[in-house]
Amino acid sequence: MSETTIAFIGGGNMARSLIGGLIADGHPPAALRVAEPDTDRREQMISDFGIQGFEDNATAARGADAVILAVKPHTMADVARDLGNQLRDAGSVVISIAAGVRTTDIADWLGGDVPVIRAMPNTPALVQTGATALFAMPMATADQRDLAETTMRAVGLVVWLPDEQQMDAVTALSGSGPAYFFMTMEVMQAAAERLGLTEETARLLTLETALGAARMALESAEDPATLRRRVTSPGGTTAAALEQLEHADLAAVYQRTLDAAAARAAELGDELGAQ
Repeated sequence: MSETTIAFIGGGNMARSLIGGLIADGHPPAALRVAEPDTDRREQMISDFGIQGFEDNATAARGADAVILAVKPHTMADVARDLGNQLRDAGSVVISIAAGVRTTDIADWLGGDVPVIRAMPNTPALVQTGATALFAMPMATADQRDLAETTMRAVGLVVWLPDEQQMDAVTALSGSGPAYFFMTMEVMQAAAERLGLTEETARLLTLETALGAARMALESAEDPATLRRRVTSPGGTTAAALEQLEHADLAAVYQRTLDAAAARAAELGDELGAQ
């Protein structure tokens, strides 16, 4: 991994997070490249990380072992078509972190015969606590799969999917999921303020409670349902609160929530693939 050259096409927030994570894991900055047309952003990344920066995609990708497509989904077709011949000749593996764009479409835009691995990271990768699902086309080698996994593991948890269709569910769960928790924090804080707490106190208690609950769930061998039961005393305050959530049919709300996100993810995949 330390001698592997990785080129990022696009220098946005997720690319910055991955580059920072890779360097923290010991990857030499000189083996990392970024193609970013925005001069200020490109120069900032060179200054911050000591990596190689280029204005055009082809120069950054030349001879790279892995090319990470970190561009906006609607620009993916044009970027892939421009790089296709070069990547086929170089034998590079292509790792896409563009939401909603399917591997078969990327492979078609590249002109075929290029191994494509699709990654679905989420925004907590920005603070090295991300969750990423990966799917590899059959032609990707074991070494290329390992490279993709090691790269994404630099910013958090990694899981592999056996079927790319499951990416829609992943998008609905972990891809969009941070927003669900942010909304939950938002409404809990507001409710606490209405009960008389100051904004700052309500905010701090909400955030620390969310963090503590997540850490307990991660570090426990018990599932969330068991943990919930263990902190709920019959006839107590927690039981009174949970009764309201059950009355609101929270399970049905979240099922509709994930169903809607997954359906939209599938629609976006169709729309992007039609380019």
